[in-house]
Amino acid sequence: QVQLVESGGGLVQAGGSLTLSCAGSGLPFRSYGMGWFRQAPGKQHEFVATIGWSGGSTLYADSVKGRFTISRNNAKNTVYLQMNSLKPEDTAVYYCAAGLARPIATMTTRGKYDYWGQGTQVTVSS
Repeated sequence: QVQLVESGGGLVQAGGSLTLSCAGSGLPFRSYGMGWFRQAPGKQHEFVATIGWSGGSTLYADSVKGRFTISRNNAKNTVYLQMNSLKPEDTAVYYCAAGLARPIATMTTRGKYDYWGQGTQVTVSS
């Protein structure tokens, strides 16, 4: 059974930082591209960032570019999202997802992912 478990969410003031983690089990982690998406109240899921199977390729949404960093440790079956300079508009439930490795430019849509975590809440106060 595949499981993706996010952790690290919480409440932070604007300008602060958080690091999210997503631990995978039950899947050949190295064979999967990993992504982070978020959903704010009343809004649709939004792509945040994705990383290729080796960690050598990354792609970010314009709204987080320069502030967020995605990384992975295949030895630990874990993907991370370092979030700096957080803004109130970053408030959302953040989900990690795993999709069989494809060209990274295609990994910005939900349909490219096969497995999803349960989500972790990030709240940024002004």
